[in-house]
Amino acid sequence: MRKSNDDCRYCSVVSKANREDPIGTAGTVDEWLLVEVPQPWKTHLWEEKPQFQPLLEVVEKLASQPIRYTKTRLLAIAPDQTHTHPELVRVFHYKRPAKLFTQYTKQEYLLPLSQLTPLAEALLFKQQKLINFQAYHQPTQHIREILICTHTNYDRACGRFGYPLYQQLQKQYTTKNLRVWQTNHFGGHQFAPTLIDFPNGQVWGHLELDVLDCLIYREGDVSQLRPFYRGWTGLSKFEQIAEREIWMRTGWEWLNYRKTGRILAQDEGGIKKKFLKIIFKYLPFPKLKLLVERWNEQANWVKLEIHYTSDDEKNWGAYSAIVKQTGTVTTKLKSGDNVPLVSVNQYGVEELRN
Repeated sequence: MRKSNDDCRYCSVVSKANREDPIGTAGTVDEWLLVEVPQPWKTHLWEEKPQFQPLLEVVEKLASQPIRYTKTRLLAIAPDQTHTHPELVRVFHYKRPAKLFTQYTKQEYLLPLSQLTPLAEALLFKQQKLINFQAYHQPTQHIREILICTHTNYDRACGRFGYPLYQQLQKQYTTKNLRVWQTNHFGGHQFAPTLIDFPNGQVWGHLELDVLDCLIYREGDVSQLRPFYRGWTGLSKFEQIAEREIWMRTGWEWLNYRKTGRILAQDEGGIKKKFLKIIFKYLPFPKLKLLVERWNEQANWVKLEIHYTSDDEKNWGAYSAIVKQTGTVTTKLKSGDNVPLVSVNQYGVEELRN
C-alpha cells in the first residue's frame, strides 16, 4: 500500500513498509527498575522532573561499574487511575535470577516519594537493606505487567501508534492478573507500537491488533508472531535471532524452558578492530566496553549456542546455530520530516541444530 508523505514522517511507517525485521533489537537486560512518574513527559523525562533527580543520581552510579553499564534499565511508567495511589509511588524491580532462566524475579513496592531513592539504593546496591522496606512490599508476583511505549515527546510514532494500542489492551485484556501501563522510550522507535511483556521480558514491535489474542493468551499458531518479535532480553542480539527460530520450530512449550546463550565465534571486523578489542578489554572504562559491544553487534556472522533445560531438569540440551547477514534494508531511526534514511543489516539463521 502506498504511504502518504504525512505517514512517512513516522519512522515506524517507513520501517514497516520496507519490511525491516525487528528481531535482535530488544536489548540485553539483567535488571529493570520501573518507577511511576506523573505525566506529561518531556523529551528528557528524568532531567526535567526535579523530584526524581536523587533517583537518577543513584542509577547513574551504575555507569562506574563496567559489567552493569548496559545491563540495568530505568523506565518510567505512567500512573493509572485503576491502580495508582495518589500519595504513593509504585516501583517494580525485575531481576535475572540465574544464568539459565525463564522469567525475571519480580518485586513491587508502594511507598512515599521520600523513600524512593533509599529503596533504589537497596535494590541496586544493598540488598541486605531491603528488610527496611518490607512494609511497602506488594504481593503481586502473580500479576503480569504489559508496558507500551507512548512517549510522544521522544518520538511522535510512539504516541501515534503506541497510545491506541495501550487503549485497546486496557479495554480488552486487563484482568486481576494482568495490568497494562504506559512507559517512556526504551529504544526501537521505528518499531512502534512497541511493547515489553513482564515477567518474561519479551519485547515486541510493529504490533497489529489482530495478533494480540495470540500474544496475550499464548495460544494459536505461534508463527503469526514472527514478524513482530524483537527478542527476549535475557539474550544478546544474535542469540535473540537464533532463539526466535528455535521458538518458531518448537512452539509455545519453548517459553517454559530456562535458557541462556553463548557466543562461540564471530566476525571480528578486521585486524584493527580485533586489536582494539583486546586492548579495551583490560581498560577500566565503561564507554569503551560499550563501543566494543556495538562493534560486535555489527558482525557479519556469529556462531553460537542456546542452552536450555526444563524446570524438572529432565529435558535439557543445546541448540547450535550460525547467524549471518543476509542483506540490508533502508529505514528511519527517528520520526520527522528531515530525518535521513539509513541502511541497517538484516540477518538469518543457518545450520540450526539440536
